[in-house]
Amino acid sequence: MTTSKHKGQFSRREFLHLVSTLGGAAALSSFLQACSQAGIDPTQVLSPTIPPTTLSPTNISDPTATASQEMIESSESSPSPTDSPMEATTLGTSQVAFVKTRDRTQGVRQAVEMLGLTDVHSKIIFIKPNFNSPDPTPGSTHPDILRTIVSMLHEKGAGQITVGDRSGMGDTRYTMEKIGVFQMAEELDFNLLIFDDMPAEDWIMIQPPKSHWQQGFPFAHPCLESDAIIQTCCLKTHRFGGHFTMSLKNSVGMVAKRNLVDNHDFMRELHSSPHQRRMIAEVNTAYNPDLIVLDGVEAFISGGPDNGGRAFSEVVLAGKDRVAIDAVGVALLRYHGCQTEVAHGKIFEQDQLERAVQLGLGVDSPDKIKFLTGDAESAAYAARIQEILLS
Repeated sequence: MTTSKHKGQFSRREFLHLVSTLGGAAALSSFLQACSQAGIDPTQVLSPTIPPTTLSPTNISDPTATASQEMIESSESSPSPTDSPMEATTLGTSQVAFVKTRDRTQGVRQAVEMLGLTDVHSKIIFIKPNFNSPDPTPGSTHPDILRTIVSMLHEKGAGQITVGDRSGMGDTRYTMEKIGVFQMAEELDFNLLIFDDMPAEDWIMIQPPKSHWQQGFPFAHPCLESDAIIQTCCLKTHRFGGHFTMSLKNSVGMVAKRNLVDNHDFMRELHSSPHQRRMIAEVNTAYNPDLIVLDGVEAFISGGPDNGGRAFSEVVLAGKDRVAIDAVGVALLRYHGCQTEVAHGKIFEQDQLERAVQLGLGVDSPDKIKFLTGDAESAAYAARIQEILLS
């Protein structure tokens, strides 16, 4: 994949490789020289906090800047994991479009239009679905959700569109085939990327500050080469230690299962760690999404992520803030009778959300989440969910 975001002597891939392989004073000197040649403002790349998700529909964040920042910091030292809170980034309000519906196509269109779609004209777009397993929704992304997102992007004049993922509970190619994604790709003219098939050079190691990952994690570099990243997730609990799996957990599919050099199993490390939910949040420091669509027409209120106790939650959400989306999702699970770990404690004290707030990935309190609704029925439903959020 290529990008027109930064023009200069260095390509984005070359720039990231240079920064990640140098250390100490040499890293800083070479980094500044690379910034000059690539036409990049080093003060933005070396920002002391992760760039917050904004609500401006015309803003496209540069996820590579975030990744570069993390590698620069880890080149100097790799702090031991800690439970001590990092200084949270104080953000303004985050909007979440809330549509009560059982019609996924109508729900996605209404939610995205209310929120406002980032300018995608001629842009390179990467879509991260939830193809964790070949199980039907909410086990995996519903074809109507993906079809509607791609169709809307084409209508807005998007350039190259790529859909990519790595299944966590099965073979990715088989999962995509069973869901019908290959046929859809031909019909709607988008590219498919199976992360399982990517060579070692297409993964970039990222080590967030004070991370609970032993050696960082390998993140899919093609995602960072796009102009905008869109992800669509499901509404469900997670019985393997995540407690819930929505937009934050969906990002784990962008991490390689194994290191192709030393065969380290990153997914075994994740799922065996007492810090699993914090590590899930830390994966999200690698990028900023430009749009998140959560399919909550049906939900798993127990079990998950592949199967479990179902509820018709009848909602589609859209937003740009992973903390806000997941917090609303947790409130929805509680409203529909979830009795797992997700049902207990304050919502913003859930480990995934608490760590994400510490990392500056989204709003830091429920009162900063503002719902956008387009009809009385959706507004009444959203008001009930807001009560749970604030309780």
